[in-house]
Amino acid sequence: MKIGARKMTNKVLVTGGNGFLGLNIVCQLLKDKYVVRTTLRSLEKKATVIQTLKEQGLKEELSNLEFIQADLQSDKNWNQAMAGIDYVISVASPVFFGKVDDEQKAIQPAVQGITRIIMFAQKAGVKRIVMTANFGAVGFSNKDKNSITTEKDWTNVNEKGLSLYEKSKAIAEQKAWKLINDPKNKVEFTTVNAVAMLGPSLDGHISGSFSILNNILNGSMKRIPQIELNVVDVRDVAKMHILAMTNPKAAGQRFIASADGKISMPEIARLIRSKRPKLADKIPTKVMPNWLINIAASFNQTA
Repeated sequence: MKIGARKMTNKVLVTGGNGFLGLNIVCQLLKDKYVVRTTLRSLEKKATVIQTLKEQGLKEELSNLEFIQADLQSDKNWNQAMAGIDYVISVASPVFFGKVDDEQKAIQPAVQGITRIIMFAQKAGVKRIVMTANFGAVGFSNKDKNSITTEKDWTNVNEKGLSLYEKSKAIAEQKAWKLINDPKNKVEFTTVNAVAMLGPSLDGHISGSFSILNNILNGSMKRIPQIELNVVDVRDVAKMHILAMTNPKAAGQRFIASADGKISMPEIARLIRSKRPKLADKIPTKVMPNWLINIAASFNQTA
């Protein structure tokens, strides 16, 4: 092996390797010559993952890919999943659809999931965990428009309008840092807190952030809200996870994953009309004034 070349013994466990972000991370790790093991809740998804990676030009690299069935809500197979692993990229997390009757019961899976990851990683002697966190845990309680939101900020988990998914991710991250800051802990830890994550899907899986586009396209909006957003490309988020995994200075840090600047929902609508003219007829042209959103927010959760 050439001096300075990456050791092939560096083995990375990626949880949820068939998801929108997880699959991008697995793809980039294999291209970077890492040995990768990924967890799936069902090994029935294995063939689809392999086929997708082949379509991304990976062939010989697939010999460096392993699969194991594991669920964040069970201890089963996590000892095997962590065996011989140097780094863990913890991507998988529960996603909520529809109405939830018991909020605390819905939040617990995210908390229990990252607790289980940290516990088994410590037991296996893993060097570092990189957790896919959420900007909702960072910047939703800073109401001072003249201040800059940084990774030192935390969202109040009882913030009005915070989605259940964002709340669960925030509480899970708080729990993770509490475990990591325990003097007995020896595992390094880093989080990547992503804003609205968009970009090309490798296999049809998308992030919850695509609801922004769906709401513009599905006819449910008669007017586009004048709301500004921060967005980021999923490929950049995947790269950030790998950099956060390997850079010595990243240990103990949080990183906001966001593209520069902001984009408003009317700007997104104009982009779709410009780049996808066949969809233009589906997209509203009128803008909803802010005063109307503020009034609606007092009784409408979406607003």
